[in-house]
Parts: sequence; structure tokens; C-alpha cells
Amino acid sequence: MSTHEVYVEFPGHLVLIGFGSIGQGVLPLILRHIGISPERLTIVTADDVGREEAARYGIKFVRQALTRENFRRVLDPILGRGDFLLNVSVDVSSVALIRFCWEKGAMYLDTCTEPWPGGYTDPTLPAAKRTNYALREEALGLRAGGARAPTAVLTHGANPGLVSHLLKQALLNIAKDAGGQDSVPASRTEWGELAQRLGVKVIHIAEHDTQVSSIAKEPNEFVNTWSVDGFVAEGSQPAELGWGSHEHNFPRDGRRFDFGGGAAIYLSQPGVATRVRSWTPLHGPYHGLLITHGESISIADYLTLRKDAQVLYRPTVQYSYHPCDAAVLSVHEFCGRNYQIQDRKRILGDDIIKGVDELGVLLAGHKRNAYWFGSQLSIDEARRLVPFNSATSLQVTVAVLAGLVWAIENPNNGITEPEEIDFRRVLQICLPYLGPVVGQYTDWTPLSDRERLFPEDLDKSDPWQFKNVRVS
Repeated sequence: MSTHEVYVEFPGHLVLIGFGSIGQGVLPLILRHIGISPERLTIVTADDVGREEAARYGIKFVRQALTRENFRRVLDPILGRGDFLLNVSVDVSSVALIRFCWEKGAMYLDTCTEPWPGGYTDPTLPAAKRTNYALREEALGLRAGGARAPTAVLTHGANPGLVSHLLKQALLNIAKDAGGQDSVPASRTEWGELAQRLGVKVIHIAEHDTQVSSIAKEPNEFVNTWSVDGFVAEGSQPAELGWGSHEHNFPRDGRRFDFGGGAAIYLSQPGVATRVRSWTPLHGPYHGLLITHGESISIADYLTLRKDAQVLYRPTVQYSYHPCDAAVLSVHEFCGRNYQIQDRKRILGDDIIKGVDELGVLLAGHKRNAYWFGSQLSIDEARRLVPFNSATSLQVTVAVLAGLVWAIENPNNGITEPEEIDFRRVLQICLPYLGPVVGQYTDWTPLSDRERLFPEDLDKSDPWQFKNVRVS
């Protein structure tokens, strides 16, 4: 008899699109914590990866890549009113799937806003249209007339997703340590006012992955602890970040958007070619990749305070990602091939022998300088907690589970971003699976130990200016 808590009963059918590392990792969590029998699940995926796992649980497995031309025909017989479509695939349009779900009366959740193939990398598209900013604006455009539509949760994995809930808890922790309010803000305006009052200028999604495989990376091979195709796609997009109101050094290669809410900017180069400085408690200072992610935009937008058209406050928000060392080598090789993917791809799994994925939020610029709050999940603990997971995948899959539970509990919420979900409910579900969850202050800044070897063009009036964070 299972001793795991069932958070919610779900009488409908759940269709899982994609069955790579995240699809396989989330399946045991769904069966563990959502009241649904295996015969009411269907997996639709492009290849045979995971077929044996599906068979072990007695779940229907449909091998069929979804395209613009066939997705309606494939999904129509298996998705109906009150059902749920969980999309953890790549190269399948999120917007198209949401529209289809609403036509059918079904709920939806994804871990990132995906376009059809080429949407991230087609050089015939303007760079601004290949951004997560543009994808988010298109998805948010569905809200018109859909306020009470079936719930469609956008971008709810580890990041985007979980980190937005860690951020809210981190803001409350800093406020409590400063002797401030104990009450929880009740609106986005109140969250923005709290961040402004605390003096938060910068928010880094600061992640450092130290997982190591027993099998060395080979030449002409891309190795990663999660989807290779997903990482390559987002890494090939323009680097993006939420642009703060305190910034006064606009990047020379920076570009503003002439549409949408204006909370972010992009750089005229891929994220995998853009390095930034950040910090985590276990590793200390590091150089990460400025990979575009939806949370860099949605968090910046959520915390923005305006008076009429004037922005009074907004933090700079960026994802500073140091993948595992084998992935770092893979990225270096990928960039050297002028962004042509290697011939072989490998996702680390049973061959991981040690390591931690340290994922959290670094809130900086306030009176105590900087505060990191997040998960320090090791591969050993991840394996002990849930089968078919690494430290990286479990941080994603448990957040997917939490998003599913919340959506089932709130089935008519229309388009919903992570910042609009009850962070306490999400953390209640996620915390048992995140390993040590710690908060730590640091005196480190992007100016620490700089100019030791050579003089630099620094803005010493404010250490947290993006100019100082970026590695030139």
C-alpha cells in the first residue's frame, strides 16, 4: 500500500505529449500523488524511448510525432472535455495546443512555450520574433475572451516555474530578517512594492550543476543532464533578460522590443555565447550562460511598478546557467561548429556517479547585498526519492506535478503564469523532493576580486549593473 499523499483526484483522461527525461521522470510522481488509474493515461511521443517504462505501468503508448498537419487528427480521439494535456515535448506549438484544448474543453500545462520547428532558429525570422518574449506575448494574447476558459498553465517546470515560487519565499525571508512585514502580499502590485521596499535590484536564476558521468564526453557528441534538443534550441535563441529600472548602461548589442509590455530586452547573439557572473552557496562565484528563459521576462513583468506609462520600479532578471561539465564542453564544441548540432546526443542517466544540481534565486542590491534561496539536490537523493530521475529532472518533474495539482484544483482559470499561482501550495508539494532547501546571504558582488590581472571598464557606482555582471 502506497504511503504517498494523493493531493487531488482526477476523473478525466491525461494525455502526456513527449516522453524523454521529463516525461519519464514525472510519470511515477503523477501515479503517486494524483488519483488517476493508468488506463486513463496516454503517452504520445515521437520515438520508442520509454516504451518499456510505459508498459511497466500499463499505460497506452502511441508513437507519433506531432506536426502542424496531424496534431488535431492524432489528439482528437483521445482528448475530450474535462481531460488534461501535459506537454513536455519539443517542436510542438504551445499556442496551437492550447487553442485545441480549449476547443475540446480540456486543461493544459507545459514547461516552456514552444513554437513549431524553426521558431527558435529560422534565420529568415527577425531576431525579435525568435525570442521567448515574442512567444510569451503570443500566448498571453490568448487571454482575450478566455478569462474563464479551461486552465492553461504556461511554463511550469523548475525554471520557468518553481523558481517564481522560490522567489516569493525568498522575498518574505529577507523581509522577516530585516524585521519587516510578516504578512503575505495579496497582489502582484504588493509583491512589486515589497521587492522595491527591500531594495532588490537584481534577480539571478542562479544554477550550477556538478553532476558527473562515468562515461566521458566524446568528440562530436552533445551531452546533457536533460533534453539536448531543448537546450540547443533555447541556447540558440537570442540572449534575453528582464531589464531593470536601475540600469543606466544599455548594452551596445542590446535591442528593445517594439511590441508587448516592454519588460525585457535581448542581445544580438545566442545565449550559449553570452557569459555572465553569478553565485551559489556550494560553488561560490561562477561564470554562467545567459540562456533565455520565460521567467526572466515574466518575473520582471510581474514585479514592475508603474505610474501611468512610467516604470517606477523593475528588477533586472536573468538566468545564469552553469550546466554540468560535460554539457559545458558540449556547448564549447557546439559554438565552435558555428551552432551546428553534433551528430550524436546523449542524456546522462544511470551513468551519473555523483553531483548536485544547485538551483535557486539570487536576490541582490538590497541592504544585506545578496541572498540565495533554493534547492541543493544531489543525484543520490534524487534516485532515492523517485525512479527515472536525475537531480536535474526531479527539480523539473516535481514542479510539473505541482502545476498539475493546482490546475486540477483550479480548472477554469484560463491562461496562467507561474507568478499567478499560489506559491505556498506549490512549495508544499515540491519541498519533499528538492533535497536541502537553503537560504544564504553573501558579500559577493560582480566586482569582487576584479581588475586583479588587468584594468576593466567597470561601473563602480553600482556593483549590480548588468555591465558588471556580463563577462565581456
